[in-house]
Amino acid sequence: MKLLLAVLALLAAASPFLLAAGQVQDGGGPLPFAVGAAPEGCDVGHGEWVRDEAARPWYQEWECPYIQPQLTCQAHGRPDKGYQNWRWQPRGCSLPSFNATMMLEMLRGKRMLFVGDSLNRGQYVSLLCLLHRAIPDSAKSFETTDSLSIFRAKNYDATIEFYWAPLLAESNSDDAVVHRVGERVIRGAPMEKHSRFWQGAHIIVFNSYLWWTAGDKINILRGADNDMSKDIVEMKSAEAYRLVLYQVVRWLERNADPKNSRAFFVTASPTHTDSAAWGDETEGGNCYNQTPPISDAAAYRSSTSQEIQRVTEEVLATSRVPVGLVNITQLSEYRRDAHTQTYKKQWSEPTKEQRADPRSYADCTHWCLPGVPDTWNELLYWKLFFPSNDQVL
Repeated sequence: MKLLLAVLALLAAASPFLLAAGQVQDGGGPLPFAVGAAPEGCDVGHGEWVRDEAARPWYQEWECPYIQPQLTCQAHGRPDKGYQNWRWQPRGCSLPSFNATMMLEMLRGKRMLFVGDSLNRGQYVSLLCLLHRAIPDSAKSFETTDSLSIFRAKNYDATIEFYWAPLLAESNSDDAVVHRVGERVIRGAPMEKHSRFWQGAHIIVFNSYLWWTAGDKINILRGADNDMSKDIVEMKSAEAYRLVLYQVVRWLERNADPKNSRAFFVTASPTHTDSAAWGDETEGGNCYNQTPPISDAAAYRSSTSQEIQRVTEEVLATSRVPVGLVNITQLSEYRRDAHTQTYKKQWSEPTKEQRADPRSYADCTHWCLPGVPDTWNELLYWKLFFPSNDQVL
C-alpha cells in the first residue's frame, strides 16, 4: 500500500489528471481501478501518429521472451525498424504515460483476463512485454495449458491471463493451436464451456471481429448436446455475432460485480490487404514493403465491417453493467506499415511461386511486436485508470 501511495504521489506531481479515490463516477458510483480522469471531451481513439524515436519502442523485441515467433519480425529478417518508432497522440489532449510499476501495484491480488482471438493474444503478449521488466526473474512465471495462458507476478499476487475463444461462443475452432477448419460451426448458447474460465476475473478484456468476417454466413449449432454435427442451421454472420454478443453481455450481468471489476471490449483490428484503399492501384498490392503509415486519412477507404462494428455498439449499449469500449480501429487503420508481412514464422513453407511474389503470402492482419498493439495497451491503460465520463457504453 505504501508503494501504491508513493506511485500515486509521483503521478500527481506529474499529471493534472489524478483525482482522489472515488471521484471518478459513472452514474451511481466510482469505477474500480480509476485513479483519475481524462480531460472532458478527450477521445483517445482519435488523434495522429507522431514519430518519436526517443520514446518508442517501449522495449526491444529480443528482450521480451513472451513474443510468439509469428510476431518477431526483426528475428525473421525485416530490414526496417521505423514501424516501432510511432507514438499515438490523442487529438486535443495528453494523458499520463504508461507506468508499469503503477499498473502492477493496481493489479495486486487481482486477476486480469484477455478473451478472444490471435489479435487479442498479440495485445496480451504486448502487455506482458510492457510489464515484465518491472518484475525480477525469480518473481514471475508463464505457462500455457490448452486454451489458457497464465503470467504470474508473484510479488504482487497477480495474474494476467489469456483465454483462446476466437468466436467467444463454443465452436469447432476452439483448439488454440489447430483451429483452421473448412466450415466453422458455433454454438449460440449456452456458453459454459468457455465462461467457466472467466469466473473471478477482476478485469476482463474481450475482442471478437476477424473470425466473423470470413464469410457472409456461419453455421449455428442449436441446443446443449455435445455432438457438434447435428441440428445445424445457417445464419447471417452479423446476426450470429449479435446472438453471441448478447450471451456475453448476459453473462457479465449475471457474474460481474461492477463495484470491484471492470469489463472492456476491444474494437476491430483492421487489415491492409488491398493497396487501393490508400490510393495505390498496383495489381496485387497490399501491406508488403509498406514502411510509412498512411498520411492522408481523408483519402483512405476502410474495409473494416461497419455492420459488425454497429452490432458491437448496439449490443454493448444494452448492458446493465458498464462495458468500456477500447476503440483501436481508426488509429490502427493508418498503420499499413506495421503488419508482420512475410517476416514471421510461417505455418507452412512458401512455394517457389509465392517466394517469387512475396505479396502473395504477406500477412496483413497480424502486427509486429513491438508495435501497434503496444498502443492498444496504452489506450486500455488510459481507459482503466483515467476513464472519461463517456468511456462506458
